[in-house]
Amino acid sequence: MTTAADFAELTAAVGDDEVVTHSYVRDIALPSGKTLALITLDNGRDHTRPSTLGPITLIELSDVLDALKDRASRKEIDAVGVTGKQFIFAAGADLSKVSEIPSRAVAKQMAQLGHWTLGKLSELGVPSFTFWNGLALGGGVEIGLNSTYRTVDTSVAAIGLPEVSLGIIPGWGGAWLLPNLIGIESALDVIITKPLTQKTLKGQDVFDRGMADAIFGPADFLEKSLLWADDVLTGKIKVKRPNEPGKIERAVKWDVAIGIAQKTLQGRMGTVPKSPYRALDLLKAAKNTDKKTGFAAEDDALADLISGDQGQASMYAFNLVQHRAKRPAGAPDKAIAKKITKVGIVGAGLMASQFAFLFVRRLKVPVVITDLDQERVDKGVASIHAEIQKSFDSGRITHDELNRWQALVTGTTNRADFADCDWVIEAVFEELTVKQDVFADVEQYVSDDTVLATNTSSLSVEQIGAKLKHPERLVGFHFFNPVAIMPLVEVVKTPHTDDPTLSTAMVTAKALGKNAVITTDTPGFVVNRILAKVLGEAMHAVDTGTSFEVVEQATQPFGLPMTPFQLLEFVGLTIGAHVLETHHAAFPDRFFDSDNLRALADYGHILERDSKGKVKGYDPKAIEIVKGGTTPMTADELRIRLEDGLADEIHRMLEEHVVAAAEDIDLCLILGANYPFGAGGITPYLDRVGASERVFHDTFHHPVIKGTD
Repeated sequence: MTTAADFAELTAAVGDDEVVTHSYVRDIALPSGKTLALITLDNGRDHTRPSTLGPITLIELSDVLDALKDRASRKEIDAVGVTGKQFIFAAGADLSKVSEIPSRAVAKQMAQLGHWTLGKLSELGVPSFTFWNGLALGGGVEIGLNSTYRTVDTSVAAIGLPEVSLGIIPGWGGAWLLPNLIGIESALDVIITKPLTQKTLKGQDVFDRGMADAIFGPADFLEKSLLWADDVLTGKIKVKRPNEPGKIERAVKWDVAIGIAQKTLQGRMGTVPKSPYRALDLLKAAKNTDKKTGFAAEDDALADLISGDQGQASMYAFNLVQHRAKRPAGAPDKAIAKKITKVGIVGAGLMASQFAFLFVRRLKVPVVITDLDQERVDKGVASIHAEIQKSFDSGRITHDELNRWQALVTGTTNRADFADCDWVIEAVFEELTVKQDVFADVEQYVSDDTVLATNTSSLSVEQIGAKLKHPERLVGFHFFNPVAIMPLVEVVKTPHTDDPTLSTAMVTAKALGKNAVITTDTPGFVVNRILAKVLGEAMHAVDTGTSFEVVEQATQPFGLPMTPFQLLEFVGLTIGAHVLETHHAAFPDRFFDSDNLRALADYGHILERDSKGKVKGYDPKAIEIVKGGTTPMTADELRIRLEDGLADEIHRMLEEHVVAAAEDIDLCLILGANYPFGAGGITPYLDRVGASERVFHDTFHHPVIKGTD
């Protein structure tokens, strides 16, 4: 018989600083006279610190469920319910210390503990109810799946099983229970597709898929859920599930869906990431296995992944995003930040419109855009209003918010209308003199306290401010495209930027829902400097006779989400050529520009696509354009050249104090270039393959972080 003592090694290794269930169990007298024992998951923190499920928490929850099972056997209670604190149900397992798990055996205990505890929800002798009142991720979802019945709040913004994006799998029942509850196609979407695209479900979607049996509004969600539970207990409501066992089509559809998902995964991300394929194996097996067998398979898969290289690398990346990103290195005291009550944006094109929508949506302050003529201004304002309208049409904002947000956006051709702006950001052509003239002109209208921000991706911020009377109020504020989605802002500090300006930039980035990393004023800052190294070496290899296919093969081990040529087409070949030219001008001995890339930019593309935009291969004309090199490299030669070049460049960046530490380099790539969690970051990769030792006879990390080689 399993007991808490069986998990002693796990609790000793990982510990737990958030015990969530203690003293939060109360009896609810239902109208029918029945009694429901309600467990409230609450870590005693506010909604900014979600409850998590560490080993000690799970053991405590297990004890609570054992006590309730005993009470149920004595007919003292008729049901058990689980809900969360305000706005939060549970954010799943506490992953912050998973990297401290010392072995596969202890990792397996983590999986078994989850099954042991949550499985008791189906063994109480009375029905169990989960009331998803707020954020529910991972184990928070699996609490519900292990329960007999589930309700969900219409206002819940995020419910999901994100594990495969973190290098693991839903290992506390999710991989077996979900497909057997809602069918294989929907389960594939929830467990694999959505996590890999960083998406979750909203309350209505959870209900529509059949994950929840009932849905209620937030005003009286718990009260209505309890009344609904009472009706279920008395038989007044009969819960019908269209996809429950016996009704799910298994003969053909299940295998077909698995086959399609596997081909899609291979086409989109290759075969290097392990967690999506382990999840796929579990979902495939869930067709014919019983629950005990399915849970045992989850135990083994989770143990393998947590203790394996990719799992360890993923936990490193997870901790960067969860912890370092929220405590940016070098940030001044936020108390000295200036208050932003009005925003000015120079430009009315696509990027300016994205800025305006983000500032209005997040800061809810007036935003005024300006351009050279009224036609451009009107077009820009109309574009922003249209984005706000889309938010209303999709139900994300109310009619009152629609009217207020649209009223906050105005346009002008007169920069004097920036006089009362606290923050002015430019979104004009990437040309030094243009940006210099813009800020020199704006400065004559704004107050001395106004922060001036440039979105330049490669130009010197200090040089952009060369014509300013007060260069100390200028800061780089580099967004990544698309602005609404990409979570990184590189905040660029020049030698003149003062602390109040820098603090304002950091506080503003956080208010916009972005993670900010402070960099010094150097070409390309972090992300573009590293990508320029990769793209420059890729095009140099092509220029010297290496085929596109060999270059692609050489870069696969890095785990980048796109090949160099897909990335060039994504950012635009002309922009790519400009980035290489800029870096070659700054560092001519280490960065290449490429005449061939300029010729490809004139032609328009490198890849050949079908009518639906799917890549078929390399365009014959593009192959003809680059033909002529006489010293091709093999894939291994180019890979080693790239590894050593990146190790050298990143080591230089750290010596130059471009950022505070190697962790910030990795954080920038994860948040700004979609570098995969399973790779753990570029610096751990360079340590593992020996490039760090080859180049500077040391490593970026001590000890070296495991991950995908």
